[in-house]
Amino acid sequence: MSLALGVVLLVAAGLGVFWWLTRPPALPRIPIAYLPTVQQAAKSCPELSVPLLAAQIEAESKWNPQADSGKAQGIAQFDPTTWAEWGKDYAGDGKADVWDPKDAIPTQGAYMCHLFQVVKNVPGNPTQLALAAYNAGPNAVLQAQGIPQINETQNYVNKIEQLIPQYTTTYAQQIGATTSPSPSSG
Repeated sequence: MSLALGVVLLVAAGLGVFWWLTRPPALPRIPIAYLPTVQQAAKSCPELSVPLLAAQIEAESKWNPQADSGKAQGIAQFDPTTWAEWGKDYAGDGKADVWDPKDAIPTQGAYMCHLFQVVKNVPGNPTQLALAAYNAGPNAVLQAQGIPQINETQNYVNKIEQLIPQYTTTYAQQIGATTSPSPSSG
């Protein structure tokens, strides 16, 4: 009897380890501390959405407000030249600070809205083009008349496109939305 119990426990443990090693990765979530800021930034223009900005931040910094690539800084990874032109004091503390998500995320939204306008006459998907312009610069997209043949930029756009549906799911969960139709009133 105890041998059978031992075998059952061993099999159960093996199945548990197998499940643990093969489970799907957790979907990314917007950190609660940044949720209101991302929601507000997404209202900057109709082309933006919370999942789009969240996916972009994930790709840029993995939500790290102290991220520094050596070329770009902060949660939204602005290079110093772009920040000097676009950075604003949205936090209301008297300083436009690339390291402050309350400044950087709304600036990201405003800059993305600008980029949507810059690329509006370029053939292709407007969201992909605006993302490419954020990564490679608007002139690179205008010169290429599309997404430039730059591996980093192409990978950046693809990564965000893969993250958007994931953030769409988790954002709906975070705000308590359901994907099922509501019952009709009788």
